[in-house]
Amino acid sequence: MFKLSARRVPQSPHLARSESTALSQHRLFYQNKQLELYAAREANRLTLRQLLFFGRSTSDAERLIKSANYVRTELPIRQVAILLKLPFIVVTQEGVARVYELYWSAFEKFRRYPQINTVEDNEAFCRFLTDILKEHWTVIPSLSLGLSLASPHLSPDVLDSFMRRMLISRISRRVLAEHHIALSDMHSGKTSAAPEPHVGIIFTALDVKRSLEKCVNILRNRGKGWPEIVVDGHAHTRFAYIKEHLEYVLFEILKNAMQATAAHHRGAEDLPPIQATISAGANEVSTYQCEGGGLATVKTPSDLFSFSHLRNAARMENSQINALRNASTNPLGMRATVTEQVDRWQQDVPSTLDPVDPEFDPEVQAGVGHAKVGIGLPMSNIFATYFGGSLELVTMQGYGTDVYLRLPRLGTNLEGIEV
Repeated sequence: MFKLSARRVPQSPHLARSESTALSQHRLFYQNKQLELYAAREANRLTLRQLLFFGRSTSDAERLIKSANYVRTELPIRQVAILLKLPFIVVTQEGVARVYELYWSAFEKFRRYPQINTVEDNEAFCRFLTDILKEHWTVIPSLSLGLSLASPHLSPDVLDSFMRRMLISRISRRVLAEHHIALSDMHSGKTSAAPEPHVGIIFTALDVKRSLEKCVNILRNRGKGWPEIVVDGHAHTRFAYIKEHLEYVLFEILKNAMQATAAHHRGAEDLPPIQATISAGANEVSTYQCEGGGLATVKTPSDLFSFSHLRNAARMENSQINALRNASTNPLGMRATVTEQVDRWQQDVPSTLDPVDPEFDPEVQAGVGHAKVGIGLPMSNIFATYFGGSLELVTMQGYGTDVYLRLPRLGTNLEGIEV
C-alpha cells in the first residue's frame, strides 16, 4: 500500500476542493466488507472463442437468461478488484474521486440486482446495462487526468502498470456488457442487417482489408492533400474478432501515419504513399504501416503508450491536462471508438482541410476527437493486447516508423485481465 509522506504533496487547484471526497471514497473502498468479499473472488476470464461459441446458442431463451445472470454476477467482481489496488496518491488526484463514486454506485447496483428469470427480465437488465455504460463514459479521461497528475509522485513502471490494469478492466466489463446487449438484440430481432456475419459484437469473418479501407476513406474524406494508402499482402484475410477494437487501432495508426507524412513532407507536390501490408499466418493476423519522419518526441516508441511524464513529457503539458479536464467534465466523455471521433468532427472540425495550408496542424486537422489528450495510442495498445496480440512501433528518425499490429487468429487466448 502506498502512503502519503509527512511533506504535503503539491495539489492541483481542484484537488483541495475534492480531497475530502477522495478520502471518504478511499475509506469506503478500503474498509468495506462487501467489497472485500467480492475482491476475494477470481474473475472468470474468457476467450474470444468462448464468447463466440456461447453467443451462438443464445437464440435459446434459457441460454440468453444464463448469459444475463453471468454478466450480472461477473461485472461487480471485475468492477471492484482493481480499485482496491490503487495507490493512495492516485486516489487524491483530480478526477479519480468521481471514478470512485461511479464504480461504487455501479458495484452496489449490480450487487443488489435481482436474479434474471425471464426474457422480460433480461430486457430490463439490458436497459440497466446501457444506462451504466453511459454513466461511465467519463471514466477514461478522468483516470487519465488523475494518473497524469500523479506522475511526479510515482515511478513510471508503477504508474503505467496501474493505468494498464484500469483500462483493461474497463474494456473487459464493456465487452461483457455490450456483447450481452448485442446478443439480446439479436434474440429479439432488433439487430439490423450487417454487411458481415456476426454474433453479438464479434464478427465471425471480419474482413481486414475492408476495415482498413473504411478507416482510410473516413480520414481522406475529411479533406484534400492526404497521402495515398496502398494495401497489399493477404488482402482477402478474414478472421473472428471484435470489429470495433480492430478498427479503432487501425484508425489511430493510419491517422498518425497520415499526420506524420503530411507534416514531414509539407509543401511537397506529391506525398509518398503509406504502405499497409496484411499478413495472415496460421496463428495470427498482422498489419504493417510506415509513416513519415520518425518519432522525435520520445526516447523509445513504446513511451507513447506511457502515462508517465518521465517517459512522455507531453503528459504534463497544460494543453493536454486542460483537454483531459474538458473531456472528463463533458457528459459524452470518451468511449474510444471510431464512431465517437467521427461524431466529434461534425461538431468541431471544418469540412474542408488542406495539409499544405501554413496554418495546418496535422494532429488537430486529422480529426482528433479530443485534441492532444494522448489517449489514442495507449488505448490502441490496450485493445491490441487484450486478447494476446501486440502493437509495436519501430522508428528511424528522419525517415519513418514501422507499426506492427499482431492479433491472434484462433481466438483461444484468455482476456488479459490483470488484477
